[in-house]
Amino acid sequence: QVQLVESGGGLVQAGGSLRLSCTASPSWFAINAMGWYRQAPGKQRDMVAVITTGSSTTYADSVKGRFTISRDNFKNTVYLQMNSLKPEDTADYYCNVRDQVGHDYWGQGTQVTVSS
Repeated sequence: QVQLVESGGGLVQAGGSLRLSCTASPSWFAINAMGWYRQAPGKQRDMVAVITTGSSTTYADSVKGRFTISRDNFKNTVYLQMNSLKPEDTADYYCNVRDQVGHDYWGQGTQVTVSS
């Protein structure tokens, strides 16, 4: 059974930084793309950043220049470095992994709160 374990959320002041991580298991799980999505209260879940196996990245316009996604293929882990955080970044952040046949898997979510 595929499991995604997230960590790194929390409370931070505006302008601060946080780093999220997500590890997929089992270790032999064949992953294609990995990414982060977020959902604020009362809003839909939106893509934040995605990285492919070849390290091609896509970012939401609202986070370009502030967030950086990276991955360690040996550890099946994806990271999201979030800098210059703004109150509007407050949301639950979800890790997403897509396998090589197109199935999506989701983490349990980690809360990020940015105070003004």
